[in-house]
Amino acid sequence: MGQQPGTTLIHATAVAVSDPALGDWAVLLRGPSGAGKSDLALRLIDQGAVLVSDDQTRLSAEGGRLLAAPPQTIAGKLEVRGLGIVAQPYRAGVPVALLADLKSAAEIERLPEEGQESLAGVHLRRIDLDPTQISAPEKLRLALRHAASLIMRAAAEQSRESGRAMNDELLTTAQGRTRLVLVTGMSGAGRSTALRVLEDEGYEAIDTLPLSLLDEVVNEFGLQRPIAVGVDIRNRDFAVGPVLEQLDRLAANPRFAITLLFIDCEDEVLGRRFTETRRRHPLAQGRPVADGIAGERRLVAPLRERADLTIDSSHLTPADLRQQLLGRFGLEGTLGMSVLVTSFSFREGLPREADLVFDVRFLTNPHYDPALKPLSGQDAAIAAYVEGDPGFAPFFEQLTAMLAGLLPRYEREGKSYLTIAVGCTGGLGANGRQVHLAHRDIARDPARAAAQP
Repeated sequence: MGQQPGTTLIHATAVAVSDPALGDWAVLLRGPSGAGKSDLALRLIDQGAVLVSDDQTRLSAEGGRLLAAPPQTIAGKLEVRGLGIVAQPYRAGVPVALLADLKSAAEIERLPEEGQESLAGVHLRRIDLDPTQISAPEKLRLALRHAASLIMRAAAEQSRESGRAMNDELLTTAQGRTRLVLVTGMSGAGRSTALRVLEDEGYEAIDTLPLSLLDEVVNEFGLQRPIAVGVDIRNRDFAVGPVLEQLDRLAANPRFAITLLFIDCEDEVLGRRFTETRRRHPLAQGRPVADGIAGERRLVAPLRERADLTIDSSHLTPADLRQQLLGRFGLEGTLGMSVLVTSFSFREGLPREADLVFDVRFLTNPHYDPALKPLSGQDAAIAAYVEGDPGFAPFFEQLTAMLAGLLPRYEREGKSYLTIAVGCTGGLGANGRQVHLAHRDIARDPARAAAQP
């Protein structure tokens, strides 16, 4: 097992831990044979971490960071005492933020000074940890989060001092990777509108790029902005298989944080849009628009299944679509999960993109008060009326308490976007998250609005 040029081999187990705000970082578990490295790694993996390498780890310095990878002969293998060698999914090229020396409780100071150690020319924060304690995984995650935040803060400070053209917090994700959004979906659903919105926000937007050029364009040296690329059936060499292959290759590139966005729309609405604008569907070929829509839906179904995020534009105005996009892809530099709270009318159907739906039709309806009937939920009188319902306060208190418990767990599972759909709107505190508000059906035709609660 020869050592590769430019790498250091260390006797340690490495595990990649994902943090919703800070991204993926590896911790090195160091100690003599029998110290509990593999056991602690297994506990972390059970809590959602991913193995990098067991017992021996290759380290390489790149761009001021230390990257961890497994030696080829033991990649994806974890030794579990009593069970033997167990196959595990693994990661490679993960930046290291923390070194943990495994020791007994008697060897560890209660209030130790912060330690550092240099590996492959890169300084790492070092801690002593008793792996037998029940709280060992939680202590490790806490120390890793602190170490990763210090690395990112130092990188941001160095970037400002070097006079780089733009702030990395605006250009990249929390992990320091360039944002790459692949925008696809049904023709007429709003894909071009989405690209224009992202371009206005500061993305480098590229539409109908031949797939054969995608790798070359996104890997261009000296890239200064996040990228949004339009991919649909009008691309010169479009085929779903090659698109998915390109996506897999790009996802393996540590430079990019990739989101596959699918803009969808109901077939009936799509047909009406093509008819009203007198545009041809790209696949209709002289046949009815409905045939083109049906053929395209079959063709792009694998992309929709693979999508990281799907937005249904059936009942969205361009302004609504813009608000949803900026809520999820805005370059605000704010860490944490993006939360969209939207009101809607049940008569118009459930929002298809909603993760959580709350039916509040049990509250007293201001529609039946003649003085309030012409008003909307954005008027203060309507809000006061709903809040006056004796059932509102306990419901809202229980709802916010439930969400307060759910949101951190969603973030812990790596969820970046959450859409909450309710029949009315209220004060959901941000708590470090990006919270956006929308009203899906409030701007509909007044005649229809007056006929429904």
